[in-house]
Amino acid sequence: MGAFIDLIGVPLDENSSYLRGAAQGAAALASAAWCESANLWTETGRDLADVLRNRGNIDPGSGDAAFDAIADAAEAAGRSGGLPIFLGGDHSVTWPLARGLRRAVGDFAILHFDAHPDCYADFEGNPFSHASPFARIMEEGLCTRLVSVGVRTATGHQREQKARHGIEWLEMRERARWPRLAFDVPVYISLDLDVLDPAFAPGVSHHEPGGMSVREVLDVLHAIDAPIVGADVVELNPSRDLNGVTAMVGAKLVREIAGMMLENS
Repeated sequence: MGAFIDLIGVPLDENSSYLRGAAQGAAALASAAWCESANLWTETGRDLADVLRNRGNIDPGSGDAAFDAIADAAEAAGRSGGLPIFLGGDHSVTWPLARGLRRAVGDFAILHFDAHPDCYADFEGNPFSHASPFARIMEEGLCTRLVSVGVRTATGHQREQKARHGIEWLEMRERARWPRLAFDVPVYISLDLDVLDPAFAPGVSHHEPGGMSVREVLDVLHAIDAPIVGADVVELNPSRDLNGVTAMVGAKLVREIAGMMLENS
């Protein structure tokens, strides 16, 4: 893999439940990443000034064809020599991103940050819902291991799905007893900003109290012990944000993911 980190927008939110608006999150995250109120150094001592590139947005269109377009773009990004961080968009985009990237780079585990398990067989009759991407991923065998961190909304059906597919959860109610994670294959990170408590990230469609702090998320990211082949940061809804706070939090997490990509490459 090359030394460049490529930010690629995936402005799709037609599979959102409750509220739309996450399609505008890609532009807001990209803008915040270069906001002059911060610098491009990471906490791990990496200067991103010459390696972080804004590659613009995928044009996914809509409907069934959107997922094929996203998968093809993810495959191309994986073969480009750079390391991609995809900016959503709602969480439905993770399924085609994983499908396309796997064609390019081979096997990986997924480290998934989220208030929600997002493993419904379908949600409100939509198997492509942003509440269902990890069901599709596990059915297709697109990752060797799925670890979901920060879960605090699991329904009975999703607990059945967890057992069916062998998904690992680190639930918020057990935060004090979380183990240190270790991976024996490369890792793909999928980070839904609603993993954070709404006090840290109000600019999401689904406010779920009792979540992680920014520092707790950074602690897990900084402990990753394997190469990181790609990532997505999703579900920023700028129409719900307050003074751009969530966009800046998202940009901070993008920078720290980028730093760990370089650290572990």
